[in-house]
Amino acid sequence: MNTPQIIGIVLIKNEDLFIETVLRNVLDFCDRIIVADNHSTDGTPAIVQRLAAEFPKIAYREVDHPSESHDLIAGYAGGPNWIIGVDGDEVYDPQGLVRLRADLLAGTYRDAFKLLGNALNVRELDREQHVARGHLAPPCRSMTKLYNFGAIAAWPPPCPERLHGGQITFQPGFTEQAVRQLHHEYTWEQSPFRCLHLCFTQRSSLDTRHGAKVKIRKGVGEGGMWAYNFRSWLLSLFGRADIPYFKRDFYMRGPVVEKDLRAFGL
Repeated sequence: MNTPQIIGIVLIKNEDLFIETVLRNVLDFCDRIIVADNHSTDGTPAIVQRLAAEFPKIAYREVDHPSESHDLIAGYAGGPNWIIGVDGDEVYDPQGLVRLRADLLAGTYRDAFKLLGNALNVRELDREQHVARGHLAPPCRSMTKLYNFGAIAAWPPPCPERLHGGQITFQPGFTEQAVRQLHHEYTWEQSPFRCLHLCFTQRSSLDTRHGAKVKIRKGVGEGGMWAYNFRSWLLSLFGRADIPYFKRDFYMRGPVVEKDLRAFGL
């Protein structure tokens, strides 16, 4: 019987502000981490290559198209493998992942094809006070990508990128609807699978677009959280053109909440 493995597939392009934390936080969770870099031009390649030299489980690959990232994991189908897709704006709670890894290897979720985790879609970071403000999933859509490749016989290319699209052949007893929604089972504080999704913040030192800056503030400000939520709502109205529609629809549901960053190393 093959030993179960957890493989990380990280698709990146210009992620130098957070990529080191992103990778370090999944190191103990994954047996192997494949980083597929789609021609980064900032400091990302140097950071990842330095980490790959320090940690042999990290493999750095240059790709010409995001679709190649799926080619790198398609061969794991049919084995007792879990594949986690990670983006350069997804910072996971490493201690939570230690608990999740133990459950995965013990077979707790063997009947699921996919696990969905809790997420905080971050609109503002306050790294001086170690807090983040944003919208929780739920009620937002969960964007985590953790798949049981033992539930499928094949997931061959072509796919637009890793773990997206394509024609999946399932093992008997499994369908694409075999999803365990951990974000509905656990609160943010209790979840073993929770992610800071930095989708509204600057990810690269090269990114100077309006609305992309990581804001540093010492607190919520005058008026408390209600006033902060109201100001954020007003700003979103005037800044809608700068936020892609899918981000608004998927990741800006519910109130703005404030959560502690320290478990995430930020």
